[in-house]
Amino acid sequence: MDPLHLRSAGTSLVISFDSGEAEVVHWGADLGADLPDLAILTSPVPHSAIDARVPAALLPQASSSWRGRAALRGSRTADGVSGLDFSARLRVVTAGADGGSAVIVQSDPDAGLTVESTLTLHDAGLLEMRHTVTNDGTTPYRLDELATVLPVAPDAVELLDLTGRWCRERHPQRRAIQQGTWVRTGRHGRTGHDSSLLFAAGTTGFGNRHGKVWATHLAWSGNHEQFADTIGDGRTMIGGSELLGPAEVILEPGGSYTTPALFAAYSDHGLDGITEAFYSWFRSRPHHVLPAASTGLPAGKPRPVVLNTWEAVYFDHNLDTLIELAESAADLGVERFVLDDGWFRGRRDDHAGLGDWYVDETLWPKGLTPLIDAVTSRGMEFGLWVEPEMVNLDSDIARAHPDWIVGPSAVQHKDGGRLPLEWRNQHIIDLVNPEAWQYIYSRIDALLSENNISYLKWDQNRDLLEHGHAGRSSVHEQTLAAYRLFDALRKAHPGVEIESCSSGGARVDLGILERTDRIWGSDCNDALERQTIQRWTGAVVPPELVGSHIGPTTSHTTARTHDLSFRAITALFGHFGMEWDIRGVQGKDREELKRFIALFKEHRGLLHSGRRVHADVAGDALLLHGVVTDAPAVSGTTAGLFALVSTRTSAAEEPGRIGIPGLEAGRMYRVEAVFPTPEDADYGHTYTQVQPPAWLADGAVANGRFLAEVGLPMPNLNPEHALLLKFTAL
Repeated sequence: MDPLHLRSAGTSLVISFDSGEAEVVHWGADLGADLPDLAILTSPVPHSAIDARVPAALLPQASSSWRGRAALRGSRTADGVSGLDFSARLRVVTAGADGGSAVIVQSDPDAGLTVESTLTLHDAGLLEMRHTVTNDGTTPYRLDELATVLPVAPDAVELLDLTGRWCRERHPQRRAIQQGTWVRTGRHGRTGHDSSLLFAAGTTGFGNRHGKVWATHLAWSGNHEQFADTIGDGRTMIGGSELLGPAEVILEPGGSYTTPALFAAYSDHGLDGITEAFYSWFRSRPHHVLPAASTGLPAGKPRPVVLNTWEAVYFDHNLDTLIELAESAADLGVERFVLDDGWFRGRRDDHAGLGDWYVDETLWPKGLTPLIDAVTSRGMEFGLWVEPEMVNLDSDIARAHPDWIVGPSAVQHKDGGRLPLEWRNQHIIDLVNPEAWQYIYSRIDALLSENNISYLKWDQNRDLLEHGHAGRSSVHEQTLAAYRLFDALRKAHPGVEIESCSSGGARVDLGILERTDRIWGSDCNDALERQTIQRWTGAVVPPELVGSHIGPTTSHTTARTHDLSFRAITALFGHFGMEWDIRGVQGKDREELKRFIALFKEHRGLLHSGRRVHADVAGDALLLHGVVTDAPAVSGTTAGLFALVSTRTSAAEEPGRIGIPGLEAGRMYRVEAVFPTPEDADYGHTYTQVQPPAWLADGAVANGRFLAEVGLPMPNLNPEHALLLKFTAL
């Protein structure tokens, strides 16, 4: 059988069938149209080893003597006894490619299993892979794992993945690739604050703009594992799988299971190349919310400036106060007003009310209509916070249907069964139960049908740690039921946008992003923390999908105090908004805030369609990141916006010259400081210097090659301050 060769945007994927199974012999740099006879890749057989070459298969198998993690693990059950027929010997039945996609079917008639693998190499080089296993046998098959893996080249010697916690999501960590297995396990029942959005292997010291990188992402919102597996002969696989609980998936005869999609990208110019592949895929989706000038696809509306009420009023819902807030928001130029937690029955704090999705008549005797009218009459959309997957014990629905609360045993709460421990005073409603699912769907559907709501902030504020239905682990089914809930409501209300919030950033993955229009990156609005959170969220997720808000002067979650310019420049590089009692913002601060809102509106087409770039700056005291136009620059237009960010004091007296990456080498640009300027209130706080660099006061002109290779001397920024730079094409 001839090999399959998929090519796109500098990437090749080559699959050989010489061993009888599908083997990925190359994933990486483009090999061109002509392949040699792949027999030249036959490796030696060492002493004290299997007397044959062991393939690095698309589905590594113990039956082929692969000594690492097997991709498919499971067993037959007979007469209640498991452990029979535990190993499969899959061999290729059919394989074919059509354009950038391939379908490969492998089967083991003796084991009674067939696996169909679908692979698509998208236009920008992003690879999407899934496997479906079908039980062809006559007895049930207990599936323990079906993983999706890819080999990386021998010069991939370092791993980078992300970790975190609440209010400190997505921080990078590195380690050397060594013999053995590095596993990142998520048992949260959701993606998790510590989940690695990106799992990357690369050459020595790979950075933002240099080095080879092979990276994966698992598009799944439930329990999962991501791993790098290096066996004794030196070969390394990276990949991921859904983490299944005991007997969570049992395939009856004829039954099937499909893995979550594994997305994978290769870059020969560092992490920014990985980001380009993901952004191109996101922005090519027909349902992606696109700014008008970004691509040739039908234009969606620009991302509106948001005001969320949480850090302005918390649970203190008073109509007059909220109308004042709406008036203040409209004056600033806000385009979407979101009413957060506290509007429904019995909700005066976080101890009660979840599950009772009715407007609280004691707070809102005329319903939400007076507030909605006040918001929409001022030219803003109205949005509402909900948490449909959760329930408080102190709620009418929990008292009426205690059997709808998720528990670990077959005996549910109403019969005295033990409940999991509480988290934020709440439990999980069992969406696997059809009646519970229908109730939640009906209540949210009614809210959207009865009110002029354009946007749902959909929260999920706890882990699903001890999660069962009818006595069996059910995170898998709960995740799929939640997906069905999103899908059904979107179909019924196609004009309503949905944000995925999960204690901030605990459900950020491409599975949930296929069903939502935005994610909340973190509950932390501290601009210093947000610099790291947004940088690494943005490694995969484009900024138009990442909520990024200006919080109060002193952060609610860290008690740090920052100038408005630092908070606003940080928020600018996302889906911009505010979470702050803006009624108290007056005088120079209010004028400054209006300027930032106007800046966002002026440049959001660029910010939400351009290429993200990150300079490789020596040390970690300074960051330089920006967005450059993805099309040839037009004279007189903004070709790039960059933020120079000081995170702490530096060992050096001055920053020196820093290169500006990503601009067209042969084009001339004018560079100027946009914010702060000497006229701005924050200007004096921003710098510690007797004299600024010569270009800062009046701007400078240079071509893209000079700016990238020589750079510009940067000013001495105080710690936790930032400078916004604009590059105009000449």
